[in-house]
Amino acid sequence: MTKKNTADELKSEHFGKDFIWGVSASAAQTEGAWNEDERGPSVWDHFATKKKKILYNHTPEIACDFYHRYPEDISIIKTLGIPNFRFSLSWSRILPDGTGKVNNKGIDYYNRIFDECKKRNIEPWITLYHWDLPQPLQLKGGWKNRDIIHWFEEYASVCSRTFKDSVKNWMVLNEPSVYTGAGYFMGIHAPGERGLKKFLPAVHHSVLCQAMGGRAIRREIKDANVGTTFSCSYTTPNSNRPKDMAAANRVDAILNRLFIEPSLGLWYPIKDIPILNKIEQYVHPEDEKLMKIDFDFIGIQCYTREVVKHAYFTPHIKARLIPANRRKVYHTIMDWEVYPEAIYQMIKKFSSYEGVKKIIITENGAAFTDKPEKNKVHDHERIHFLSSYIAQVYRAKKEGYKVAGYFIWSLTDNFEWAEGYYPRFGLVYIDFETQKRIIKESGQWYKRFLKPAITNPPKEIKI
Repeated sequence: MTKKNTADELKSEHFGKDFIWGVSASAAQTEGAWNEDERGPSVWDHFATKKKKILYNHTPEIACDFYHRYPEDISIIKTLGIPNFRFSLSWSRILPDGTGKVNNKGIDYYNRIFDECKKRNIEPWITLYHWDLPQPLQLKGGWKNRDIIHWFEEYASVCSRTFKDSVKNWMVLNEPSVYTGAGYFMGIHAPGERGLKKFLPAVHHSVLCQAMGGRAIRREIKDANVGTTFSCSYTTPNSNRPKDMAAANRVDAILNRLFIEPSLGLWYPIKDIPILNKIEQYVHPEDEKLMKIDFDFIGIQCYTREVVKHAYFTPHIKARLIPANRRKVYHTIMDWEVYPEAIYQMIKKFSSYEGVKKIIITENGAAFTDKPEKNKVHDHERIHFLSSYIAQVYRAKKEGYKVAGYFIWSLTDNFEWAEGYYPRFGLVYIDFETQKRIIKESGQWYKRFLKPAITNPPKEIKI
C-alpha cells in the first residue's frame, strides 16, 4: 500500500450507497437481567456457575445491563451515525422452557427495542440463535437431541410471526462451528461437553436447524431477507511441506466449510476429513434435502488467519494451530494475529460458491487493552485494525466479489464467553462496576468514516 493511497483515505461512500454498514451485539453477552421478567436460564447461565470455567469466575448475570439501558445504547448508535444494528433474541426470554408457553414480558421487551430503533431510524438485523440455548433443553440433550429440530422450528416461528412487522432482516444461527466445536467437542464453552460422539450429532442437527429456521421465517414473512452466519479464518500451512499443506486443508474443511457446504447441497467435506463419515449414523433418509436452503445472503465473521502444522498425535485431523504469540507476529489480546488480508481471502473463498448470492461481514473487530484516561479511551490500535480490514473489504468489492455489507463487533465491551469481561471489543467502553459508558476514539472514528462528504464525489482509492 503506497503512502498516497492508504486505508485511512477510505470513507463509507467509496463502497456505494447500497452498501450496508452496522454494528453487532448479542443477547447473552449484553442483556443481563438473567432471571428477570420470567426469563428462563440458558446454558451460559448454568455454565457460569461451574468453577474455573470462565476467566475470573465472571458471569453474564448483569453483563452490560442492556436489558435496562437499551435506550442509552441505541441512542449512542444514533449519535455515531450507524444505520444498522445487529443483535440477537434470547430464546430463554421468549420461551423460558425452550418450548411451550410464550413469555409475553420477553416479547414486550423486544418490542420496546424495535420501537426505539424505529424512533432513531436504525434498522434492526436479528440473529435468532447466538449460543444461549435454554437450559431445560440442554437437560434433554441440547443440540445432540434430534428433537431440537422441532424445538428450534417452534422458536423461529414464534419470533418471526411475532416480530414480522418490525424486522425484515434475519440471521438464523451465529457461528455454529464455534458453539458445536467449543461446546460439544472441546468443552471450553457451554454446555461444556467433549468428544466426537457429542460433536457430530450437534453439527448435523445445527445444519438441519439453519435450513429449518430459514424456512420457518419465510413462512411467516414473505418479504424477509434471510441469511445465517459462519465464523471463518484464512488458513495457511506453516511450510510448503506436503504434510503441512494437507493439514491446513483439513483445518480449512472444519473451520470454513463444515456448515456452508451442506446448506448448498454439497454435503459434508468427508473427502478431506474422513472421520466425518461417522456423521452418517445421525442422518435420516430425507436429511440431505432438508439441509439445503437458498439463503438471500450469508454472514461471514472473520478476525484472523490460522497457520497450521502437521501433528501426527492430534486425533482426527492430524493438525495443530501455531499460536500468533509463538510465531511472534502482531496480535490482539485474544492472541489472534492481525492479518487484514484474511478478510479479503475469505470473501473471495465464499464468493466462489455458486449458491452464495450475497456476503455480509456480520462481525469483524479486535480486543486490546483499553483503559480510560480523563474520560477518554485512546484505542488507536483498534482504529488501525478496523481501517486495515475495511480496506481489504473494499479491495474485494472492487474486484467484483459478492460482499455487500460490514458490521463491527461490537457496539460495547461485553461478556466474552469463557474469557469473561477481560477482552474489550467495543466501540464503547463500559465500566462494569458502574455501567458508565464512554465512546472510544474508535467509535468517533467510525462516525467520521460513515459521515458522507458534503461536497465533491469521492475519489477512487487504490488498495
